[in-house]
Parts: sequence; C-alpha cells; structure tokens
Amino acid sequence: MKILDLRIMRGPNYWSVKHPKLIVVKLALEELSQKTTSEIPSFLSRLKKMFPGMQGHRAAEGVEGGFFKSVEEGTTFGHVVQHVALELQTMAGMESGYGRCYPAPEEGHMTVVYSYQEERAGEYAAYAAVRITQALVTGGKYDLDDDILRLHDIREDEYFGPSTYSIVSEAVSRGIPYIRLNRHSLIQLGYGVNQQRIQATMTSGTACFSVEIAGDKKATKDILEEAGIPVPKGRTIYAPEELKKAVDWLGYPLVLKPLDSNHGKGASINITNLKDAQKGFAEARKFSQGVMVEQYIQGFDFRLLVINGKFVAAAKRTPAMVTGDGVSTIKQLIDRENRDPRRGIGHEKALTRINIDKHTQNILKQLNLTTKSVLAAGEELFLKSTANISTGGTATDVTDLVDPYNVLMAERIAGLIGLDICGIDVMTTDIAIPLNEARGAVLEVNAAPGFRMHISPTYGLPRNVAEPVVDMLFPRSKPARIPIIAITGTNGKTTTTRLIAHMVKHKGFQVGYTTTEGIYIQDKLLEKGDTTGSYSAQFVLKDPTVNFAVLECARGGLLRSGLGFEQCDIGIVTNVSSDHLGLGDIHTLEELARLKAVVPKSVSKDGYAVLNADDDLVYAMAEEVSCKVAFFSMDENNPRILKHIAKGGLAAVFENGYISIFKNSYKIRIDRVADVPLTFGGKARFNIENILAAALAGYISHFDIHDIKTSLRTFIPSPSKTPGRMNLFRFPTFEVLVDYAHNVGGLKAIGEYMNALDVTKKVGIVAAVGDRRQEDFYEMGRISGEIFDEIIVRLDADLRGRTADEILGPLLKGIEDIAPEKQVHQIPQEMRAIAFALERAAPGSLIAIFTEDVHESVKMVESFKVIQDRKEFVE
Repeated sequence: MKILDLRIMRGPNYWSVKHPKLIVVKLALEELSQKTTSEIPSFLSRLKKMFPGMQGHRAAEGVEGGFFKSVEEGTTFGHVVQHVALELQTMAGMESGYGRCYPAPEEGHMTVVYSYQEERAGEYAAYAAVRITQALVTGGKYDLDDDILRLHDIREDEYFGPSTYSIVSEAVSRGIPYIRLNRHSLIQLGYGVNQQRIQATMTSGTACFSVEIAGDKKATKDILEEAGIPVPKGRTIYAPEELKKAVDWLGYPLVLKPLDSNHGKGASINITNLKDAQKGFAEARKFSQGVMVEQYIQGFDFRLLVINGKFVAAAKRTPAMVTGDGVSTIKQLIDRENRDPRRGIGHEKALTRINIDKHTQNILKQLNLTTKSVLAAGEELFLKSTANISTGGTATDVTDLVDPYNVLMAERIAGLIGLDICGIDVMTTDIAIPLNEARGAVLEVNAAPGFRMHISPTYGLPRNVAEPVVDMLFPRSKPARIPIIAITGTNGKTTTTRLIAHMVKHKGFQVGYTTTEGIYIQDKLLEKGDTTGSYSAQFVLKDPTVNFAVLECARGGLLRSGLGFEQCDIGIVTNVSSDHLGLGDIHTLEELARLKAVVPKSVSKDGYAVLNADDDLVYAMAEEVSCKVAFFSMDENNPRILKHIAKGGLAAVFENGYISIFKNSYKIRIDRVADVPLTFGGKARFNIENILAAALAGYISHFDIHDIKTSLRTFIPSPSKTPGRMNLFRFPTFEVLVDYAHNVGGLKAIGEYMNALDVTKKVGIVAAVGDRRQEDFYEMGRISGEIFDEIIVRLDADLRGRTADEILGPLLKGIEDIAPEKQVHQIPQEMRAIAFALERAAPGSLIAIFTEDVHESVKMVESFKVIQDRKEFVE
C-alpha cells in the first residue's frame, strides 16, 4: 500500500459539508487490492490486541464493535487505514470520529476520508495508519508508542489549550465563526470589521500597560497596598549580597519568586533557612534579574477570576501530592496517581500527569526522602511548591463560598490593574472569611489567567467562564459576522462576482472580493493571481476594514481544501458544463455538479441559494439545500419558474427585454437589458444570466431597486473593470474582442454573441488548455470551426504536462471534421498570433482573442490601437 495523494480540507467540501475538517487520502492498495481482511489469518486478533479502543467504533453496523464485525466478515484495507487513523488521534487525546471510504475510479485505488482536530496530526496519522496496517497484514512487530508520542507532541505544539478551546467553543455555540491566525493560540473571532481577537485569555481589549503592570510584581504590590488590599510584606532585591538583609528584616518563613514571571516559574516557598534562601534566589534569577522576597503567608492557595469587572469564579488550588499507604514507595504512589483517567500529557485532559522533575527531587531531598521512600498510611506529601494545574496540581471549585468582601476586593483589583480578564492569587485559611480578618494576602495578579481549573475542576461544579468573555467581546446587540455572497459555476463566476461587488460598493459598503485575477479590498488589488480558494476567502474575512465579502469559489480551491468559510448568506451557482473533467477524480458532469453544490449547501438556514433554473444539474441542487431558494432564468415561461413563484418563491427572469424580479404574483422590472452596458446592447446573452443572478443577490440583500438599476448601468465592461471578460476594442475599420474563455461553454457563449453581430469576417485566436481531456481538445476545435471564418491556433505557455502534438492533434482534427475548408494558421506564441491577426485585419471584421495572459494581450491590442488611431488622424 502507498499514499498517492493527501489533501487537507479546512472547510465545507466535496466529501462533507457537515464535517469541514477532513483528511482526504488517495490510496493505492497494490497487492492488497483483491484481498479482504477475512483472508488474512489472525488479522482481527492482532488488530484487537493493538487497538482495544476500536471496540467503540460502530462503522456501518451502527453498534459498538461494529467495525470489528466488518473486519471479521471481510472489509477492504482502505477501511482499516481509515479506522486506524481515527483511533491513533483518539489515543493521543484528539477525538476524531468521522470517516468514510470510497472506491476510486482507478482499479486498485481507494479514497479514504477521515476527520481531524489538528491538521498536522491528521496528516501524520495517515502515513502511520498505512505502516500499521501493513504490519498487521504481515504479522510483523510494530511499536505504537512512538506514533502516539509524536501525535502527543503535535497536539501540545499546535492544539488549542483548554482556555482557548473553551472560548472558541462558546463562540461557535453562538454562531460566531473563528479563524486560527497562527499555529498557537492567536484566534480571530468574527469576520471583517466585526472581528475580535484572543490569545489564550488575552483579548483585543486587554490593555498592554495592564499586562506590563501585572508582570511587574513590585508595581502590582505597590498599587494594591496603596488601595488598602492586604499584601505580603516584602522587598525586591537584585544581588546576592542583598539577600541577607531582606531575610533579617522579614524573618522566616519566606517566599522567593522572580519579579517578572508567571505560572509559578522559579518560585520557592516556605523557606526556613539562609541556605535554602540562596538556592531560591539562584532559581528565581533564571527567570528575572529582580527577585521578590516576601513573608510566607500560611493557608491555602485560591484563584479568583474577574472578567469584564465582575467576579465569576473561584478555585482552591492544591499542589501535586500523594498520600501514603504504609506500603507503596513515593514513585509507586505517583504512578498510581498518574493512572487516574483524568490525567494526561500537558493539556490533553482535565488534569496533568505528575512528573518527577528537578523541582520535585529538591523537595524530596530537603525532607530526606527519595522516590523509593515509603510514606506512612495517611501521610501527605506535596511534590511541588506551587499549586499550578499544569504541574499536576488539583482544583476545587469554591465560587459559591467566597465572602462578599473578597468578591468586591477581586473586582477592585481587576480595575486597579486595568485587566479585562484578571486572575488573582490569594493565600488564606478560609475564602469564606474576609481576607483582612483571616490574616490572608493577595500574592499575585495575573494577566491571561488559565481557565482550566474553573472549566474542569477536580472537585466541585465546572463553571462556564468562557461565557462572560464572549459576552464582553460580542454584546448581544453586536454582530460578529459580515454578509458573505459566494459564487460558483463553470462560466460567468468572475463577471458575476465583480458585478455584485460593484453593486455592494455602490450601497456604501467596504467590500472585499476574490476573483481569478486577484484579491481586492475596497477595489484595490492586493494579491494577484487565481485567488478563488480558501486562503483567498480568509484573506478577505480577516481584513479589519471589510464589512461585506463577495467570494468567487472555483473548482480547484474546493478540491484542494474546501471553502474558506462554513456559512454564507447567499450562494450562487451560474451553471455546470464540461470543464476540467478528469482532474482531481472529477470525471463526470454529475460529479462536477456535486462539487459546485458545496456552495449552496453552505448557505445559512435563513439565507438564499440562487440557482440557474435553465440548467438541469443546477436546478436539482434545490432539493439538497436547507436554506431558501431563488431561481433565475432566461425564459419567463420556464415551467420551473412558474411553479416556484406560484408557491410564493422568488425569481429573476429575462422578459420582454427586461431584467425583472418575480415575487409571488408581482413583477418588478429593474431595467431594460439593452440599457445595461454589460449586455452589449442585449447581444451578450450569457451576461444577461450573470446580471439576473446579481440582481437577485442585490434584491435578497435588501438593496433598493433603483440602486440595483444604477449599479447595472454604471458597471462598464473594460479591461480595468472586467479584465479578460468581453473586452471590446473598436478600431477604425474592425473590432477586437479579448476574452478569457477557456472551455467549450465559454467559447459557445462568445460564438452566440458574435453571430448576433453584423460583421464581414470572424477571426478566432484559439487554444486548448493542457490539463483537459483529449475529447475536450477535439470539441474546442469543432466549436471553433463552427464559429469562425479564419482560425489562428496558438499554444499556452504552460502546456500542463502535455506535449504540443497531444494538444494540437485533436484540436486541429475537430476543426477539420466540421469545417475542412476553413483557413487555419498555427502560430504557437500568443503575442505573435495576436500581431499576425491585427496586421492582417480585414475591414468590417471581428477578431476574437481567447487569451492566456489577459494583461499582455490587452496591452498589445491597446498599443496597436494607438498606432492605428494616429494613422487615422494623420490621414
């Protein structure tokens, strides 16, 4: 077995709209293609031994143990790879439960699809699953620990921490989208101008100076002391010789901790002699030049959490510890504690495993103990000097016990330091007694406090502390999203996208849009190229100046990684016709339609799918969507339209020369087609379809009819406004049309337009794109032979893996079969082909240039026109 192709889906995709995060693997089964699992002796027993957790895999059986049953009866090895990849992720703390397996078009190949939480882990799991499956087939030894450890490492490196995860989950539950901005915890919540950002528990509203103050323990202590907050007596020192004076002044016991640090790093507590104080000073200096020496306050460690000025939760924190039984060694007690199913590596579970690190070794040494020592029954041993959950500590929720004095104190502290999310560490014997009466003290104030102890306490009630964070960032009246209109189809996508973007801009929105030419923010081209995939969509949605997005979604991007968003407000499908078939395992028009249907399927429940009622495959998509549907048609008597509006539906039609909206029994005329520049006097019928779709999008977006009409009339096709889309140049005696049409559908549409013109001769400069099928090359030639009186055949600069003969052979054959008498020239270089046509242009002729390089082609035509205009002027 081997992996031929691996793709990472990051949004709604061809394989699933409901499960946006998928790994898609194309697998060559090779020698196992004709075998099933039941034919391999002991395969099932080896699988069960290696993965006992797979008992929970239901598979198609729908019951626990269903997958094992299918293995016993005989299933494909691609199916095994799918389940192994899922189980590996689960064993590493990343629950992943969705998967499917499909036969690929090629014999002996399979497509394996499964979900992931972290994409690097999902990718690693694919290759590991293939190795493991092969080992299971051969009966060879396989050490699973290395793979699980590697997946654990990836998870710890890249997966959300518990605090981030809780906030993101709360946001998603409210329909607020998120985008991960880096591999770590920097997250964007919401889109465009409505976005907010978080990094762990710091937010867009967290003041930088407040974080600085909280990080400076002396400054924090001074502010709190002046405000009447109980704090430990202490001083900051910077040199070893200052330590003795501080100790003599304060007395024992003491706490030494770095001036600039957090999470208990470098802290030493309950110091009772000068030697230990010197060690504590050296440890603290690893993290900060300044070291705070303070009185050690007796009591328990409590964390109070304040969000947006309000106290929300409190937890009692206990350092990692074990309790003796009179028999077990300390090492055995720790191992037993780590077997608690709630403990895991890093942040993967509610509790973290206890590590016997240097810090623990030092504690044991001070107590004259080793890991082999046996504690008396009931004797408690604290293994860390701080109570952090990340070092194995536990937490008990005490939110309901906090005295009102302490609640007010916590809220005052958050305001004094200026933190929107504030963690306050308190040492006291009883949090239910006012701190000043219990002789307790505030030890630290923390920016970006961890939420883990509150959302998953070891004991007591979990608290949804993420809720007030999201309330603060997105008050109930504040939107998180921006309107999104997504456009897909075979032809007309870019023109429709640009027209809608123009319409949206006319309404005063700051629009961002993507096209096959580039990404535009407020009509400024910021990134050039074919930008119709998920990266480009997110480029727009991440822009803080954009309040409306219009996104072209092409086939390639959908197959590569899915959509760049999970929901849109309007999803438009212009048409589905033959193009790119045979690429990316899309071989039929039905499969292509299924791919394009991802866009309307991703429309929100209250949004609209705008579908072409004249296209059977597009019309059928209406049965698969869960949103509202609006149709457009070039025929007002289309039975599909009549049936739809009879039921109270919405439609746009071309009727009696008008662009009209049908709503219920009412007809709303927007404008005469002949007066809309994009239709070239009504002759470019294919653009009428694009206008119908755009008009519907405007109407659904509650744009005024007059504004829609104005937008249609002011959208003037030109090389700058619609590059490569019906760019018409009028010379003194002939005309030139530059268009990007690169498939049979586009060529036919231009042909219909040219047939409506009164020209003496039609000349076409045509080519076939190398990554199409042989039959597509032939059809391009055949249609060219039907349309043009003279044909110039060129080649693209990038033949996309083909030879010139492979492309030209069928294309020329298509021309010859339909029009053997037509004059055909072969000029491979595009610019030379254009120059040849322009220099020989006959009076009254129209030259149609189907270009690969729009910019250079337009530049050449414009340069030639300048020369011709000068000649005309001189004459």
